[in-house]
Amino acid sequence: MSELEEFIYDLDWNNSMSIAAITIISYEYILQFEKEVTFVWAREWSVMKYLYLAVRYFGILVAIISALWGGLFYMPEAPYVGIVSYATFLFIQWGTSLYSCLTKVILIWRLYALYNQSKALLYVLLGFFIPIVALYIAMDVFLWSRPSAVSMQEIIISPKIKYCVPSYHIGPMAAVYTSIPAICYDILLVVLAIAVLVNHIKERKELEMKPNAYVVLIVRYHVIYFVLNLTIQIFTAILWADLPTVVMNFILLFYDTAPYIIVPRFIMNIWETHANDNCVHVSTTFEDCVCWTSPPQLEQHEMDRGV
Repeated sequence: MSELEEFIYDLDWNNSMSIAAITIISYEYILQFEKEVTFVWAREWSVMKYLYLAVRYFGILVAIISALWGGLFYMPEAPYVGIVSYATFLFIQWGTSLYSCLTKVILIWRLYALYNQSKALLYVLLGFFIPIVALYIAMDVFLWSRPSAVSMQEIIISPKIKYCVPSYHIGPMAAVYTSIPAICYDILLVVLAIAVLVNHIKERKELEMKPNAYVVLIVRYHVIYFVLNLTIQIFTAILWADLPTVVMNFILLFYDTAPYIIVPRFIMNIWETHANDNCVHVSTTFEDCVCWTSPPQLEQHEMDRGV
């Protein structure tokens, strides 16, 4: 196909995936809105509520702008095309990194709760997290924020059909290398979550009791978070490769929707499960998310065994 036909083909796929992404994000928000009113806006303010609102609404903003950027999002004033396109591109890249950091904060807070509000563990996790944040900042500056690293190219198909694409001037290895510490940190978080679950199951097995459903639920979400973050890191690296247009656009569709749907939905699921459960007592450790103690029949069983 000719160069013009190739540009039209790329633009058509870009716009189709953009519409798909906007539809998915909008449908997810509408689907969860009633639950949000019930389980978020009607509850007292807490750390997890702030984190939920951050990942929900900042995530929607980043997802929608990511979907619009390129073909659907275009400023026709020629003198400002490059500036607006570049500023939008930077917002998407920096916003994605900030969102990733927010998801890690949620995991850290959950682990802090699972380990009985251990200050030592919290300080250790934050001590390792701060260099990860610094690494994200350095990566965004080095890969995206320097004119020598990336620039905007205005593709003009016809006087009425134009779109912007980024032109990269450095290779993918910097992105691959900087993703390794973030992946290692994600591994640390998921290992700590699995460790507390294994210990919990062992203790419950000795008492001939089933594991606490909320511990299992939170650890399960930690594992899914890890798989999601690992997938995003892999996709970030392979997006530098010369992939076919169809493959590239489907990867971008996942990249621009999955994190912004899965992360707030997990928080909501825990709150909804807690609201629909018959709790005996809500501990201060889990006051904003789960019922820590057993249902009445299991609590009576524990009392009978002298626990």
